[in-house]
Amino acid sequence: MYGNYLDDAAKIVAEKRAENLKFEHARLTAEQKDDLLLKFHPDRIKEQFTELKIGPNKGQKAPIELAEMLQAKPRLEPDRIDLNHIDYESDVLVIGGGGAGTSAAIMASEAGAKVLLVTKLRVGDANTMMAEGGIQAADKPNDSPAQHYLDAYGGGHFDGKPELVYTLVNKAPSVIKWLNDLGVEFDKMPDGTMVTTHGGGTSRKRMHACKDYSGAEIMRTLRDETFNRADQITVVDFTAAIEIIKNDKGEAAGAVLLNIETGEIRIAKAKVVVIATGGAGRMHYQGFPTSNHYGATADGLVMAYRAGAKLLYQDSLQYHPTGAAYPTQILGKLVTEKVRSLGAKLINKDGEVYIHPLETRDVNASGIIREVREGRGVKNDVQDAVWLDTPMIEMIHGEGTILKSIPAMYNMFIKYGIDIRKEPILVYPTLHYQNGGVEIDKTCHTNVANLLVAGEASGGVHGTNRLMGNSLLDVVVFGREAGIEAGKMFKNISLSDKLNLDHVKAFEKEREAAGIKGDAISPKILPRYTHGNKEFEKEIPGASR
Repeated sequence: MYGNYLDDAAKIVAEKRAENLKFEHARLTAEQKDDLLLKFHPDRIKEQFTELKIGPNKGQKAPIELAEMLQAKPRLEPDRIDLNHIDYESDVLVIGGGGAGTSAAIMASEAGAKVLLVTKLRVGDANTMMAEGGIQAADKPNDSPAQHYLDAYGGGHFDGKPELVYTLVNKAPSVIKWLNDLGVEFDKMPDGTMVTTHGGGTSRKRMHACKDYSGAEIMRTLRDETFNRADQITVVDFTAAIEIIKNDKGEAAGAVLLNIETGEIRIAKAKVVVIATGGAGRMHYQGFPTSNHYGATADGLVMAYRAGAKLLYQDSLQYHPTGAAYPTQILGKLVTEKVRSLGAKLINKDGEVYIHPLETRDVNASGIIREVREGRGVKNDVQDAVWLDTPMIEMIHGEGTILKSIPAMYNMFIKYGIDIRKEPILVYPTLHYQNGGVEIDKTCHTNVANLLVAGEASGGVHGTNRLMGNSLLDVVVFGREAGIEAGKMFKNISLSDKLNLDHVKAFEKEREAAGIKGDAISPKILPRYTHGNKEFEKEIPGASR
């Protein structure tokens, strides 16, 4: 039991549970959704965004926190970096060790490329590992990629790039088969048929899951496959890329690397560079808590932007509607959408079902924010919130369903004395996904030659809102596509001896001309949760050989 004033609030939910279980809230109309988003979604708060003064997206808006990083001082001093002292040479340099990075490395190695994978933490320390609910694919008789396309394109407010959405949904069935063949333990029926469920905004049951450890299971498998290819893939961990290197033709030709443990600078030269650095939740836009892993600080966007790559929908973030709001120890931790797909409903302080639980994520997040702002939220000393009535799940599917289907959720709460089989949980939106990123085409090319981007660091796949299960799909589909493309490209490219950081120098001149002030340094690399500790920042700008 909660053992405090929240017990009384939870009793209201329990008293109305049987009634609410039978009640089906109508889906909102398009007009109602638009009105809700306009009034309550964080992306619509004008004062939380600013206009970019420099770079490829000059004149466009971006979140204040991201704009500061995109326009900040570079971490390195170009004239102090010896680009003639090469530490690593490879055909393909992959920056990032999550689902997209490992998928890219695997596919490039299959094409015969010598791959260098650098990651600022360890392989698998990524948002892919944090994903819980599942991965979409239209591979059942009553479904089709065309139907998946309509759901994904519409769910993204028709803002996705059609060729990217097309690639996402059409590659999905073969990606599920690839993962299954690699050893991912998907949930299956006794006859081997994969279990599929609904997610928010899906018109068919196409969510493939591994209980509620889906991302961890997929990442485990991709990590193992990466290490199994040690003869072709060299992994360098605890090493962050801090700047793209170009050649005399303006093409991407490597990266400046920083060992985050020692502060040492290293130079990597490559024929093709793949950025797969993931998301930005640890930027804590607008002060929101986040479900993201520790390294999600938008580094890829910063490096690509400074190198001249255009961004798309950099002003669009996804706030997952159900982040844990109590107790303090798990504030912002993801409560997977699978909880709602199994039947748990969102309930306000009056015990009312105020919205359909499987509206799209931006709509449900806005609905929760509305309930709290208008006084219908559940007040508590951590984060005012609404209830997610988890006991409904076993009333619908029978005793044992929670331990069988969402054990991670049960384990996350029970350690704090909250049994989600018997008690509802408190939820509030958490910063979850970077909808926008570096603009790519269907083979992951940016407008900078030989620079590819895949996964959450890219923009355009999901438009301005992402459906559940399309992120794990995105990182594997486009990680593979980037690796396949790099595997073709490297055979026709020679390693360049004419390396430079002229674009960094030009960027600094542009900053000065625009009158950009402040001591911010980017890329951010890691968030800092202490006050007044500048030691890490002081070491890196002057780091040298």
